[in-house]
Amino acid sequence: MLKFLHIENIAVIEKCDIELTNGFNVLTGETGAGKSIVIDSINAVLGERTSKDLIRSGCDTAEVTALFGDFTDESLSLLKQNEIEPDEDGNILITRRLSLSGKGLIKINGKPFTAASLRQVASGLINIHGQHDSQALLDPEKHCGFIDAVAENEALKEDYYAEFKSLNKIRKELSALEMDEDEKERKTELLKYQINELSTADIKLGEIAELKEKLELAENFEKNLKAFSTTSHILSGDDDTGGVITNLKIAARFLGALETENAKKSFSDINELISKAEDILAEVEIQAESLAENYKNPDEINARLDFLYRLMLKYGNSEEKMLEFLELAQAELETITFSNKRADELAEELEKAKERLVLKGEALTNSRNEASKLFTRDVCDTLEYLNMSGVRLVTQIDKGRYSSNGCDNVEFLISANRGEELKPLSKIASGGELSRIMLAIKSALVDKDNVPTMIFDEIDAGISGFAADKVATKLKEVAKKRQVICITHLAQIAVKADNHLLIEKTVSDDRTKTTVTPITGEDRIKEIARIMSGKEITENIYNSAKELLDRSNI
Repeated sequence: MLKFLHIENIAVIEKCDIELTNGFNVLTGETGAGKSIVIDSINAVLGERTSKDLIRSGCDTAEVTALFGDFTDESLSLLKQNEIEPDEDGNILITRRLSLSGKGLIKINGKPFTAASLRQVASGLINIHGQHDSQALLDPEKHCGFIDAVAENEALKEDYYAEFKSLNKIRKELSALEMDEDEKERKTELLKYQINELSTADIKLGEIAELKEKLELAENFEKNLKAFSTTSHILSGDDDTGGVITNLKIAARFLGALETENAKKSFSDINELISKAEDILAEVEIQAESLAENYKNPDEINARLDFLYRLMLKYGNSEEKMLEFLELAQAELETITFSNKRADELAEELEKAKERLVLKGEALTNSRNEASKLFTRDVCDTLEYLNMSGVRLVTQIDKGRYSSNGCDNVEFLISANRGEELKPLSKIASGGELSRIMLAIKSALVDKDNVPTMIFDEIDAGISGFAADKVATKLKEVAKKRQVICITHLAQIAVKADNHLLIEKTVSDDRTKTTVTPITGEDRIKEIARIMSGKEITENIYNSAKELLDRSNI
């Protein structure tokens, strides 16, 4: 439940603290005192969209903080899903800061959250009923949700929706296969041409880099071969002229005949040079031989490169992309080739999926039919209690097209007076009737809706007298199972409160301020009297207010 609300710099509220209790909480005050601002503040701290206009004039920021506790098991489960743990006292603290700069801040127990995440969490904490909820009754699209809440058919809905998605997936795949025959033939011929061109090209990864390297060698072949040949001739010589190695060997023979230490060292050094020169000669001859064996005509290499570059313009800018294109083309051709067979398989699957969907749709419809009987009975019993005994509400469930929510068109029909035909709510219900019908629905759902706090804003619209007294009693009854917060203009409702809060507007230093104060005793009697008669409170009005309060506590 909502235990505490701190509002700062919201509209005319400079700063105020509101302490709420379990049971029935009522907020009253003169028109324009700021009752709607309290609701706006609660909506803000629940993550709803806000406007900068909500920030108090002259301020850059505004802030709303809410303390929640005494959670239901369902609320705790939702908190856990969002990785939120209540503190040691079992509470959570939600803070929302608004800013003219647009850089707002949301925190839950000090941890930053997005507005979307906050809304998800808040959906399990508070259910706010205002005028827009009454208007929802006029929209038949919303009626199915009320029945589903009574039916508690979430598992059936999930099962049906999974089948609905599966059926649409099959239908989509089948539709993709059932292309025009001319289009299929054109696509097949194109794919065959592309596959043949790429397969014949025999593309290999790294080939282009290798060809570029070969091209560079081919273009320098003559120059490289001459260098190797000249080097070999210099080292080995020929029949007429001795080369470097021959001359080194002659020098070695001369030095080898000497016995001096220097001569011996020089002899050793020359032998090392001979060995090194022979190694170089062998390596040069190998390279010359390899160059000759691997020689390719540069024109042939350029032709292959030009061919691959042209393919890259059509199928991708690398060997990898072209090979990937080939693989995809082969897969697509195979799909088309076997599409007729696959289409037959899918058509059979589609029929079976339709049969399963119909069965699951019927199960969903049956749950709604059973729930509608209980729902209609409970709502009509409550309406009779709320001084609408002549009203007859019926839930009409007709078979419609299969959608993600089943195949049921659900609509509430109403007969405002005995003997009159049933008509849509929008054709008959007044504002006061809608408020009471919504209260009756909320009452019927009180054991199904596990949200611990219910807020009623303007539930008293269009009612008075005996009907108002009945509405008050019903709200008090609902408050036995849930925390109820109600903003009201009716004394009959205000006197039933377990906790009565007065919203007042004052002017100080040329600034308007709103305060929210719990009232009891004499102050509460005066507020009830004000609600009954306005500013002028006579002795009779005062006594009537006191009597009304006394009777409400019996």
